[in-house]
Amino acid sequence: METITATVPIERPPSWALHQRRLIAAMNDAVHPFVETYVHPNGELIWDDAFGGGSPDDFYETYFNWPLLYLMGGGEHLMELAHQGWEGVTRLLTRCGTVYKEYALAEDQFHQSESDIFFYHLCLADPRNGSLVMRARRFAGLYLNEDLDAVNYDPEHKIILSPRNGSGGPDYLSDDPPTKGMGAGERYGLPAYDVPGIESVSDLDDEEKALRLAAVMQKRYKKGDVAANLAVTSLVTNAFLISGEEKYRDWVLEYTDAWMERARRNDGLLPDNVGHSGQVGEYIDGKWYGGVYGWTAWHGWYNLQMTATDVAANAYLLTRDDSYLELPRRQMDRILEMGEQRDIHGEHMSLREHWMGQFTAMRNRTETLCVPYRYGDAGWFDWQPPSPTFLAALWNLSMADEDWERIERVRQAEAYDWNEVVSFHNKEDSCHDQPWLRFLAGANPDYPEAMLQAAYQSVVQRLGVVREETEAGTHRNVHRWQNANPVTTEALIQQTLGGPQPIYNGGLLHARLRYYDNIAKCPGLPSDVGALVEKLEAQRTVVRLVNLNPVEVRELVVQAGAFGEHSFDRVEYSSLTSVFPGTAVPYAADPVTSAPRTVRVGGKHLTVELPPATEITLDLSTQRYVNEPSLRSGPF
Repeated sequence: METITATVPIERPPSWALHQRRLIAAMNDAVHPFVETYVHPNGELIWDDAFGGGSPDDFYETYFNWPLLYLMGGGEHLMELAHQGWEGVTRLLTRCGTVYKEYALAEDQFHQSESDIFFYHLCLADPRNGSLVMRARRFAGLYLNEDLDAVNYDPEHKIILSPRNGSGGPDYLSDDPPTKGMGAGERYGLPAYDVPGIESVSDLDDEEKALRLAAVMQKRYKKGDVAANLAVTSLVTNAFLISGEEKYRDWVLEYTDAWMERARRNDGLLPDNVGHSGQVGEYIDGKWYGGVYGWTAWHGWYNLQMTATDVAANAYLLTRDDSYLELPRRQMDRILEMGEQRDIHGEHMSLREHWMGQFTAMRNRTETLCVPYRYGDAGWFDWQPPSPTFLAALWNLSMADEDWERIERVRQAEAYDWNEVVSFHNKEDSCHDQPWLRFLAGANPDYPEAMLQAAYQSVVQRLGVVREETEAGTHRNVHRWQNANPVTTEALIQQTLGGPQPIYNGGLLHARLRYYDNIAKCPGLPSDVGALVEKLEAQRTVVRLVNLNPVEVRELVVQAGAFGEHSFDRVEYSSLTSVFPGTAVPYAADPVTSAPRTVRVGGKHLTVELPPATEITLDLSTQRYVNEPSLRSGPF
């Protein structure tokens, strides 16, 4: 492994580096009052079992980003608490009956994927943990039919057999009675608009109509495959990354290819339902829309685009074949083609809180680009702004000009300044992609400090919520823990790793860089070290590293890709040519001068030594997606 040593002294400590270290320190401390308030000493959340287990995702989501903070340089205690939290939640939900064999008994994959990301991040941060390896293989095996009590997959038709699935097998085998309403409400409207005599949510005040709708939806929602199940490819990809076993890659590609073919036949849009015969629309009168968490009910394009991006990213990572990226690219273009300037106050947006950043930045303007998120018998509806997550995630994977040009078209059509950083912390810990993208474009120099300050503000605000807590142990709000979680990782992932926050519904971490402390022999940036990825191009990565410690040396390994999937050809950097520190008299060093140097790397790791109070900017020639990806790609 090539080693280079920084020689240029820090003349002025960059404020972004100071803010980074302050933010990491604040979150290292912030988890303690959170745990003291919401968690029993045995790791179980303070919760009355009599309230039930509900949807398991809401419990696991409590800790989802703690391993991410650890692998970027957070304290060892973050992993101890995260492991303890996963075990505690699993025990609690097993008692409540919603988890069996350490995995959800039967859950839709829109929600299950929100649970799974916590597990993926644990595996990424601790890939040699034998219990995690065993679980990763066993969980994936639920969809390879390796557990005969949970035969979830039909290899002939290449479908998962039910919209609700898990360790108990496909849910269509159960005989649960229909539930009145089946998720209908004023926010999302009806789950279907083709049931005679039921045209609005108010019609469900009539018990006969409510039961009739429930019976129809039960028939449609119990049996067959749905696009949301594509999130399972992340579960199986994770098993490949931690074990290297080919059967997992084979399954991901088989299942992905089948759905991509269905999308091609549907003019680029994923159909959201498939029957047991393999026919789209088999249980919904031949319609390509109307499935569970599909185009009609609830979130529409929001979750279908996340699903399309995740499955394409998984297949691309496993094959290095960028044709898989056509799935999210084509689907996104189809939706954006319908975009219009609309008054945000005149639209009923089912996900209005997701766009708080855009709406705040709009100030007094009321019209901006909106696109339809949902489709039913009457056509497209539920117009909302396009999520920046989709745009950033696709470009991050492809580095293609056409994907950057799409970003620019959307930016120019939206009614706010993408340079502005608005402080907010949503459920996904994301959606600050716009100012980051402008920084990478060279047009937003204030972004690093502004983003880190916004993240710090979020930590402080959430700690205030924790201090004011009066209902721990008595509340029945399963989102309370998520809303008080004081850890936020988006800013650090963007700036230190050079990637967007992982997609919340089942996304793996796709980033340009990772770091390891070469002295402590653990993941993450060494203490006192700041990192700022200043440029991302298809074959180039520029990162600035700073050692703020004036006394101690720091040494780190820089890795190409979160999974070692990339490689560095060479590195260019500046080496000191002037005399430093000089003599004690006349109390000033010579002016700092430097000259460029180039060193060949030829691999996925580079060791960097940072003497006290030094910095170095690495201009790395990068070959993307040329190595077999693995969670065990680190140097030790």
